[in-house]
Amino acid sequence: MKKTAFLAALFAIVVSAPALAQGGPPPSEPALAPAEPDAIPLYGSQTPGTAASENWVKFGGRDYAVRNITRPTITPVLPDPAKATGAAVIVAPGGAFMLLAMEHEGWKVARALADRGIAAFVLKYRLNPTPKDEAAAAKFMFEALGKEVGHPMTGELLGKSMAPADGKAAVAWVRANAAKYGIDPARVGMMGFSAGAMTTRRVGLDADTPSRPAFLGYIYGPQDAETVPADAPPMFNAIALNDSLFPNKGFPIAQAYLEAKRPVEIHGYQTGDHGFGLGLPGTTTTLVIDEFTAWLSMQGFLTRKDAK
Repeated sequence: MKKTAFLAALFAIVVSAPALAQGGPPPSEPALAPAEPDAIPLYGSQTPGTAASENWVKFGGRDYAVRNITRPTITPVLPDPAKATGAAVIVAPGGAFMLLAMEHEGWKVARALADRGIAAFVLKYRLNPTPKDEAAAAKFMFEALGKEVGHPMTGELLGKSMAPADGKAAVAWVRANAAKYGIDPARVGMMGFSAGAMTTRRVGLDADTPSRPAFLGYIYGPQDAETVPADAPPMFNAIALNDSLFPNKGFPIAQAYLEAKRPVEIHGYQTGDHGFGLGLPGTTTTLVIDEFTAWLSMQGFLTRKDAK
């Protein structure tokens, strides 16, 4: 495949993740910003930016995504109190740090976690700026993504992003408000998809993180190795082995976890490509949330305080 064709395929995957196996990405169309009545400014009265900067689209006429986020928010999605476990997960959608797949990798994931008794908090983190015009933005994102091929963990998109800072703030915010939401502050973790996975990894592993998440859900993130600290949070690592954005390198990050003697679990799905979200129909990626939940239970994170 020529480089231009390869990059075009990757771009389609990143910005239109929900429909990889249905003959290509679904069409996108500009959309009015959806109501977000439960969204809370991440930094309170000190929250920067404005919602007026945002450019919303719908993929396939149903899945919201957004660009040019300058005002970060966090949205609680809570379980039925009768099912609540006391655990919480901050959900970080992906989109190459230039877009957030809010529906596909945010709200839908949060509802699935809440259905399983886990309080979820969708993080709408700040993004690298893109042109307001949709056609100009597509060209800009295509070119920016091309520079990242082969080295996404050290590329400019992550390096310039405010996502890790917002992720760290989100962990602090959920812990500070734990009593309000019936959460155990010692059982607050983070789960991210693609760029959201990279954000989650930085929040969990950076040496300057004052208070790391209790656990990490690392969903189709780059598998490159790095030094894993002795107090690294347990990691659940899931990716399709035919991922087009992050081609198979094995699992160096998991090996680094093992060398650091930290808990890690790997799910390498035979097929599913990049951006499968809650799962691509007809593949075992549809098990990802149940497997993540089972792993959390095995680690003891879902044991209620009132359990005998």
